[in-house]
Amino acid sequence: MITADTLRERFDRIQRRALLLGLAALILGMLDGIRAPEQFFRSYLLAFVFWLGFPLGCAAFLMVHHLTGGFWGLPIRRPLEAGTRTLPLLAVLLFPLLLGLGRLYSWTHSDIVAADEALQFKHPYLNVPFFLIRNAIYFLVWFALIYRLNRWSDDQDQTGNPLLAARLENISGPGLVLYGLTVTFFSIDWIMSLEPHWFSTIFGMIFMVLQVLGALALVILVAGLLSESEPIAGAITPDRFNDLGNFVLTFVMLWAYLSFSQFLIIWTGNLTNEIPWYVTRAAGGWAVVAVSLIVLSFAIPFYLLLMRGIKRRVRILSILCGALLVINFADVYWMVAPAFEKAGPRLYLLDVLLPIGIGGIWVAAYVRQLKSRPLLPLHDPRFEGALERGH
Repeated sequence: MITADTLRERFDRIQRRALLLGLAALILGMLDGIRAPEQFFRSYLLAFVFWLGFPLGCAAFLMVHHLTGGFWGLPIRRPLEAGTRTLPLLAVLLFPLLLGLGRLYSWTHSDIVAADEALQFKHPYLNVPFFLIRNAIYFLVWFALIYRLNRWSDDQDQTGNPLLAARLENISGPGLVLYGLTVTFFSIDWIMSLEPHWFSTIFGMIFMVLQVLGALALVILVAGLLSESEPIAGAITPDRFNDLGNFVLTFVMLWAYLSFSQFLIIWTGNLTNEIPWYVTRAAGGWAVVAVSLIVLSFAIPFYLLLMRGIKRRVRILSILCGALLVINFADVYWMVAPAFEKAGPRLYLLDVLLPIGIGGIWVAAYVRQLKSRPLLPLHDPRFEGALERGH
């Protein structure tokens, strides 16, 4: 059993190493970006969109827990809350990306818009001032939700007021609706509009599922690392890991269903504005990536997560979740990169440096938030019931 002092030392070590690695990679990426500014902003967009998914996905799954009140959420509630509190860091990291809008999006250029009838039609929505206003609204909504979720959770720790559980439940329903709306429009603004002639009504849902699946895989991985430490060791059991594994299986199937539905609707519709998005991503080297995603994002996880023994074994489930995080990044890469590399995937140094740079800083911030609160909720009546049941 790992003691509290040993755990804190481990946290401190991970935080230092992640921060140093992140800063070093980010500095190297910025230096390389001077040589290739176009690729810098493309790679920065990829990294930012991927890492932003964790605080937002954590917020969404945290609200699902507050709505259902299931015992499965208690061991991962603190890791989820810690993830949500990293959003201010991502808000700061957004500003460099705003400087590169003209290098990323064709609709920011008036001459291109003037020569394209479709872009003229979309111009009332796709223009820089309205784009900035929308993104300010997204972050304000996310900040408000995350502030309330964490504030009332802290108050519950300090006061034990039973009414706070009801408040958390009441805000989570509308909060999930706001999450769905804002993330849908965010995905349209930042990813779909890279190819502004293409559109899909399912794309926002796929993006949300990717965020929640990534956040769930992250917190299961963290819970697995903490499973030998007090007080987590006394609160998390194989039954709870089995429940969390079932959630992963659910979102894996949901990702596959939505992705196939989008492909089927667009392909059978045979519309010239929609099919090119898939033609690019299903040809040449991108076809290899697409098939790999089908196998690694769905087929293998689906098969493994059907086995109860795997979901109940902490180490194996943690390894699987770690692999899903890597695959999640590959999925975001497959969405973003073909907008610029039509012929096939070309992995640039910046595609590695910037995700590692932002990721290292994010992990350091996440660990800092994780160790700033008790690892289990205090004075939550649902938690007391879970201990009494012992499962």
